[in-house]
Amino acid sequence: MPELPEVEVVCRGLQPLLIGQTFIHVRSSGHSLRRPLPEEALSRWLMGARVVELRRRGKYLVVGLDNQALLIFHLGMTGRLGVFPHQAPLLAHDHLGLRLRGGMELRFNDTRRFGLVEVLPPPEDEAHYFAALGPEPLGEAFSVDYVAARGARRTQAVKNLLMDSRQVVGIGNIYASEILHEAAVSPLRPCCQVSLAEWGAIVTQTKAVLTRAIAAGGSTIADFVNASGQTGYFQLELKVYGRAGRPCPRCGSVIVKEVLAGRSTFRCQRCQR
Repeated sequence: MPELPEVEVVCRGLQPLLIGQTFIHVRSSGHSLRRPLPEEALSRWLMGARVVELRRRGKYLVVGLDNQALLIFHLGMTGRLGVFPHQAPLLAHDHLGLRLRGGMELRFNDTRRFGLVEVLPPPEDEAHYFAALGPEPLGEAFSVDYVAARGARRTQAVKNLLMDSRQVVGIGNIYASEILHEAAVSPLRPCCQVSLAEWGAIVTQTKAVLTRAIAAGGSTIADFVNASGQTGYFQLELKVYGRAGRPCPRCGSVIVKEVLAGRSTFRCQRCQR
């Protein structure tokens, strides 16, 4: 599943291609994604509307229109967004095409159909729509004081807190593993046993790891590509994720794979006791 860096890379790639463009036609495959495509709302609010902004909120992409409506995408597990000539042949699993004035088309492709497309017409409140989401990990609100307070009385594993979008958005399995290795904290450690200094290291490494991943174009573990169809290469820099049985690059001890809340978890036996 694309995590925050991958979604941010897609967002930055699409911004120069979409901002200032006007939608003139909608077509769909007729298949539902996570929810049915809102075809009526797409036709009503997108036709003739101009894109004034494109930004990310957690793992969501938010397209702001000049009529105050919002077009929202979630890539799910295999979703892809790209801009193509409208006459280019459709690919299998191209479920939505939004033609732009000038001959290009924004296409949403999703093999497993776990993605999401929604329209928020005015005056629906974006803050209400995203009310359940925690702060952005790259923002100032994600601070040592914030996570220490959140974890103070929790017995859940620290990795699970980092992956809980109600506590902080956008951190999935890959980056949670890498962040905790860089911070030298076991992913299995109960939150209430994490020291203030360790929370400080976690916050610092969260921002550092995600920033490096964005700069590297994200991680392509399975089939992630950016808005130009290119793969990311941060997976070449991963130090623990997917490296069970290999030596830790910091201390040389063996990296182990364990299961935590149904997800594969990787840690160094020595650095992350």
